[in-house]
Amino acid sequence: MKFLVLGAAAGGGLPQWNCGCRNCVDARAGRIPSSGQSSLAVSADGGRWSVLNASPDIRAQMQANPALHPRGLRDTPLHSVLLTNGDIDHVAGLLSLREQTPFTVFATAEVLEVLAGNRIFDALAADKVARRPIRLNTPFDLQPGLTAELFPVPGKVPLYMEGEEVETDLVGEQTVGVRLSDGARVACYIPGCAEVTPDLLARISDADQLFFDGTLWTGDEMIREGTGTKSGRRMGHISISGPEGSMAKLAGLGAARTYIHINNTNPVWQPDGPERAAVQAAGWTIAADGMEITL
Repeated sequence: MKFLVLGAAAGGGLPQWNCGCRNCVDARAGRIPSSGQSSLAVSADGGRWSVLNASPDIRAQMQANPALHPRGLRDTPLHSVLLTNGDIDHVAGLLSLREQTPFTVFATAEVLEVLAGNRIFDALAADKVARRPIRLNTPFDLQPGLTAELFPVPGKVPLYMEGEEVETDLVGEQTVGVRLSDGARVACYIPGCAEVTPDLLARISDADQLFFDGTLWTGDEMIREGTGTKSGRRMGHISISGPEGSMAKLAGLGAARTYIHINNTNPVWQPDGPERAAVQAAGWTIAADGMEITL
């Protein structure tokens, strides 16, 4: 399997358009790399590619990666798009893929209902772009030579679907992880997760590569920075640090581990900071746009 990190940042990217935090200032000045919104591409043969979550930056992300360029007058190596939830930063990019070129969208029935409920997504012509509902815990062919399986992880509904009461640890079709296998190696992609449960640990125990939610370093990060009023738990994202954080909870895995979907406020963006040193010492890497990983 070959992976291309199309975007390593969480919703809003780095720098975020309306943010003057240290990371955003440094990214605008070129002191640290900028990053697009979270998206990962995978291929079994290097010719056909599947995009895991279509971010609003998908056009620029595909342009920046020659493996995704057209090979003819009207052509694309894009075979399919798989959605892990209905968040804006994971579905809005579909609107940039509307130019009458066939591919398949895979998602749970619940996420596909989100698309069906907003007619703007009808811009993806039904006779060109098939929408395939996927049942949880049921392997399917994401592309020739590559199987995928969706499994539930604790999370919540998208922000625009929240009501007065918000459950942030829902386990169902609204937030899923992805298990990928080419018959020899296994990779798991979990860009959003509220908690590492025993069931989740069992699901990913045999993974060779893990891409995992790295949104926040601490749960109160945005509150302390003055960039928001919600905690990580309220947003449905586990923190990296602390005894209940993902770095500690996933310490026993044998997989190569990569944090992705990283918020603009997260101090791990700073290459010389103690937080980056801590995750590296624990065996993690920090995703970066354009990063290539081959299993």
